[in-house]
Amino acid sequence: MVVCDVCGQALSSEAAVRRHLRRTHPGRQPRCPLCGVAAPGRDELRQHTETAHPEPGPPGARRPELAVGLPECPFCGEAAGRELEAHGTARHGHLPGADRGNGQQLYECPMCSLTCTNIQILEEHVDLHLEEQSFLEGGNIRDLELAQRLQTEEDKWQRSEEEKREREEFKKLQRQYGLDNSGGYKQQFLKNMEREVDRGRMQPFEYHKRKADMMECLAFGIDDGKTKTSGVIEALCKYYQNENKDVRHVWLSRGVDHFHSSLGDRGWGCGYRNFQMLLSSLLQNSFYNDCLKDTTLVPSIPKIQSMIEDAWREGFDPHGASHFKNRLHGSKAWIGACEIYSLLTSLRIKCQIIDFHKPTGPMGTHPRLFEWVLRYYSTDNEGGAKVVCTSKPPIYLQHQGHSRTVVGIEEKKNKTLCLLLFDPGCPSQEMQKLLKQNSDGTSLKLLRKFVSSLKEKQYQIVAVDGVLSLEEKAARCHASQVLTSEKIP
Repeated sequence: MVVCDVCGQALSSEAAVRRHLRRTHPGRQPRCPLCGVAAPGRDELRQHTETAHPEPGPPGARRPELAVGLPECPFCGEAAGRELEAHGTARHGHLPGADRGNGQQLYECPMCSLTCTNIQILEEHVDLHLEEQSFLEGGNIRDLELAQRLQTEEDKWQRSEEEKREREEFKKLQRQYGLDNSGGYKQQFLKNMEREVDRGRMQPFEYHKRKADMMECLAFGIDDGKTKTSGVIEALCKYYQNENKDVRHVWLSRGVDHFHSSLGDRGWGCGYRNFQMLLSSLLQNSFYNDCLKDTTLVPSIPKIQSMIEDAWREGFDPHGASHFKNRLHGSKAWIGACEIYSLLTSLRIKCQIIDFHKPTGPMGTHPRLFEWVLRYYSTDNEGGAKVVCTSKPPIYLQHQGHSRTVVGIEEKKNKTLCLLLFDPGCPSQEMQKLLKQNSDGTSLKLLRKFVSSLKEKQYQIVAVDGVLSLEEKAARCHASQVLTSEKIP
C-alpha cells in the first residue's frame, strides 16, 4: 500500500497515488526537496531553500535545481532538484528511473517511453518497433515495385496496341494502293465477272466470251477497247464553233480517246487509263512516230505495267522503283506522275513534271495551274481563231488519290478560265452524250472545271513537249535519279 502525502489516504500503487493527486489535490503546496517542508508557493519555497539550506557561492546566486522547470518526481509529480533520487528513496521507497524498493530495475523504451522491468523485455519491445518500421518501409517498397511493374505492363500493352494499329493501317494502305499481293488486273477482272454472274447480271456464256477476249488481249498486250469513247474532241470543236454566249477562246488537244475503268481495274487504274488517253493522242501525231514505232496500238494495263518496269530497269527513278519493290505487273498498284514521266522518257518522249505544291489563290485554289495550262495551249495562237484544235498532246493531271487528263481550256469573255478534263471514272455511257451535244451545252458539265472546283492541297502535271535524242534520254535518265520535278514557287 502507498499513502498520499497530502491527505494520508492509502492507495494500492504509485500510479494510483499519481492519479489521486491529480484529481483530489490539483493545487497541492510545493515541498522543499531537502527537508520536505510545505511552502505556500514557488517563491516562498525558493526563499526557504536559500535560507534553511545555504550552499557556498556568491551572495544571491540561485541554485540550479530551483530554476523554473525543476525536474519532477515521475511518481508524485513534485518538483525536485539534485535530490530527486533521495526524494524517491525517502518518499516512494525506490529509485525513480533506476529500481523499485525491492531492487527491481526499470528500463524506459527510447521510442515510446514505455517503462519495462526487464532488459530482455525491453529488447523484445524495441525489436517490435524496428520490425514494424521495417515492415512499413518494406510495404512501401513493395507498393512502389508493384506500381512500377503495373506501369511497365501498361506501357508494354500500349506499345503492342500501337504496333498492331500501325500494322493494320499499313495493310490497309497496301490494299488501298494495290500492294497487298492480292493479284492484278486479270484476277480482279475474273472475280468481278464471277460476281456479276452470281447476281444474275451476266449470263454464263457472256462470262466465257469476255474471259476469252480478255485473255487474248492480255496475250497480245493491247487494250480491248471496250471502255474507249472516240470522237469527243471533234464534237467539242463543232459545239464551240456554234457557241455564241460567253466563250471567248477555246484550245483543244487533237484526237484524244477517252478510256474509263473496267471490271479489271476499278478503284486503282486511273493512272493507267490517263496514260492510255495521252498515248491515244500521241499515236495520231506523226511527230512521235519514231518514238512509238514499237507501240502501234494502245497497250493494256498489264502491258503498261511491264513497260514501266522496263523503264526502271533502264535506270529511271530508282527511288520510285524501290517503293514498288521494282514490280508492278500482276499487282493493283497505283501509279502517279513520276511513273508516267519515267515511262514517257524511256520512249524518248520529251516531257516535264510541274509541281503545284501549294495553293496560289484564295480558298485553297490554284489559279497559277490554270494560267500555266493556258500558256501551254495558247503558244503562237494569241489573237487567233475562237476555236483552236492544237497539236498539243493532252496533259496528265495528278492529285492525291486520283488523276485526270486535261484535253483543253476555255477562256471566258470575262477572262475567267475553265479546264476541260477527261475523267477515267466517267463511264462510256456518259461520255457518249457529248457526241450528241445539245445546243445549250449541258453535257459539258462532265468536263468543265473552274478555278473554284480544283481545291486539292497539291497538284502535279506531266506535259509532253517534243522528242528526245538518245543523248538527251541518257541525261534525263541520270537526272531522274536525283530530281524529276520542277516546283512552282
